[in-house]
Amino acid sequence: MSRIAYVNGRYLLFREAKVHVEDRGYQFADAVYEVCEVRGGRLIDERRHLERLKRSLTEIRIAMPVTPRALGVVLREVVARNRIGYGFVYLQIGRGVARRDPAFPAPEVAPSLVVTARSLSRTKNEALAEKGIGVVSVPDNRWGRVDIKTVGLLPNVLARQAAIDQGARDAWFVDKDGFVTEAASSNAWIVTANGNLVTRQADHAILRGITRMVAFEVIKARGVSVEERDFALEEAYAAREAFVTSATQIVLPVVSIDGHVIGDGKPGPVARMLRLEFHRYVGAE
Repeated sequence: MSRIAYVNGRYLLFREAKVHVEDRGYQFADAVYEVCEVRGGRLIDERRHLERLKRSLTEIRIAMPVTPRALGVVLREVVARNRIGYGFVYLQIGRGVARRDPAFPAPEVAPSLVVTARSLSRTKNEALAEKGIGVVSVPDNRWGRVDIKTVGLLPNVLARQAAIDQGARDAWFVDKDGFVTEAASSNAWIVTANGNLVTRQADHAILRGITRMVAFEVIKARGVSVEERDFALEEAYAAREAFVTSATQIVLPVVSIDGHVIGDGKPGPVARMLRLEFHRYVGAE
């Protein structure tokens, strides 16, 4: 079956899905996005994703192009038309099409909305989680409001490629003070040498990951304590275990950082527990 995309009110064959050359998302990265896990054909934590979407739109002053209820219908329709059992749905909302000028269009133009979906291999993802991944550190050269989920991701792209060039899977950003902020497309966690679970506090330097939020619910339910604070690379190198959380990989163990083996070089018990328990605490729409 050909893949189907939704573009500004129309369901189109993927090869026919297009946006205007003066769409501001294309020219200025003047757009926000969300990625939602699909599992068993259902959207995972749709409510939380739409709440974060609304926050991102508010922060950069873009209007919601349709009602949240209507957007939910579109998301599920794209998932259904593409027959996605396990994978993700991607939505992007931009300021719209206007003559190229950095200032907001006056009068306002209609926001643009694009939705696509893609299947993933659950077998491959589980195999990756069983093995764990390596990450490298890179300087955090992103803008100061990465808590807004915009499509301005060039630093993330370059960081991920730097990791691949060094034989790793992902990159961890490190700020000017030497503290880890987050990974190229996920939140970073460690279990310290003393056994403390640590992740960066949710400030402007990281994205408030939906998977991160659910992980906190699992942690609370299991009676595990967690510290939200800065941690340096040296503390991460000496950690018992490390992992990242994201919508497409859930909880993915990290077994090396900059070539330093973490723990015994295998996925640790905290990451395994979180991955195993995670979907008991999500909302399936």
